[in-house]
Amino acid sequence: MSQHVPAALRRQVRQRATGLCEYCLLHERDDWVGFQIEHILSKKHGGRTALPNLALACLDCNVAKGSDLGSMTRSAGILIPFYHPRRDKWTQHFQLHGHRIVPLTETGEVTCRIFGFNAQKRLLKRHAIAMAGQYPSFEALAWLRD
Repeated sequence: MSQHVPAALRRQVRQRATGLCEYCLLHERDDWVGFQIEHILSKKHGGRTALPNLALACLDCNVAKGSDLGSMTRSAGILIPFYHPRRDKWTQHFQLHGHRIVPLTETGEVTCRIFGFNAQKRLLKRHAIAMAGQYPSFEALAWLRD
């Protein structure tokens, strides 16, 4: 969460993410609050403050994730790791249906549920941004094609 990340490293993370939350694909320019540089594997669990372990995250995603690594599935009750922006491909675990993020895998399900991707306030925010023609953003569409 709020671990010190040097300015040069912060710029690299932002540039790599093209301004997108690497979890919900919201663009930083479309949110009231600046995005955060988050440790994918928290320092508490041995994660380092290094480019491969950092992601750009909106406040909602970062706060919901905290230092957690995963969650229990609803169906089988087994521990599944969250979506990992450096290891996983977003489109293998999620799909956009308008402004709703639909999970495709167990990893997608636990990430979507715990991060609250489709919480009412977040759906309303993405809907308003979509009505303005900005969600998904051009950057998100390009990112999803990769």
